[in-house]
Amino acid sequence: MTDAPIGVFDSGVGGLSVLREIRALLPHEDLLYVADSAAAPYGDRPETYIRERVWKIAEFLVGMGVKMLVVACNTATAIAVELLRSRLAIPVVAMEPAVKPAVALSRSGIIGVLATSRTLSSERFARLTDLFGQGVRIVLQPCPGFVEQVERGEIESAETYALVRKHVSPLIEVGADTLVLGCTHYPFLLPVIQEVAGPGVSVLDASLPVARQVSKRLQEEGLLSRKETPGSERFWTSGVPSLVAPVISKLWGREVQVEALPPQYSVPRAG
Repeated sequence: MTDAPIGVFDSGVGGLSVLREIRALLPHEDLLYVADSAAAPYGDRPETYIRERVWKIAEFLVGMGVKMLVVACNTATAIAVELLRSRLAIPVVAMEPAVKPAVALSRSGIIGVLATSRTLSSERFARLTDLFGQGVRIVLQPCPGFVEQVERGEIESAETYALVRKHVSPLIEVGADTLVLGCTHYPFLLPVIQEVAGPGVSVLDASLPVARQVSKRLQEEGLLSRKETPGSERFWTSGVPSLVAPVISKLWGREVQVEALPPQYSVPRAG
């Protein structure tokens, strides 16, 4: 299993923010990535729908022989990671918004969390804030529209700037000096978020900590690749590959091929 690939998935292209950190940390590993673009954003979907999609994608990646599954989506983690861990024999690494380090970093004691409404309303996130949020004020900010802008590859458009101002400015106005990015799409908006927030505000995301956890778990399980050659990447989408490929290529930093998920794993058409 040491030479088996690592499977990574997200509701769309946002999980590429995690994939790039895994690639940087583990250059010899083969990586498989699924963008469930036809179902994005998960944050607006019912919990039963999210669980069904997460399990379908997990089935596909397990069928491809992955040695580990990385849930590069905060909403999928919040809703379905327990399901995956109860059913799968391989290690499952998932997201956790960087609330703990934000609490340690904040000087004002006011922290803003940018995420989907589904993540912010989940029991998992409530447990996280209960555990680490004592003595600080945590202001929750749903960000409708952020995921859609990243899915379109519009990471610096005028519309994106307007959306970021709409959702970030209220947090700065109440005194937040630390922002937590609670969705894997949002790191692609980091330059805009940082510009709007100002130089005195720290912005944290969990992509690098997750990559470090992937490395740690692989080492613990004796699953680190022994290859000395560079690892490969392979991409799939439940959306239209010709539309998704340019966006993935832009965010990944080079042109890549994107395949369509097999029909049995794709999003059923309405009607």
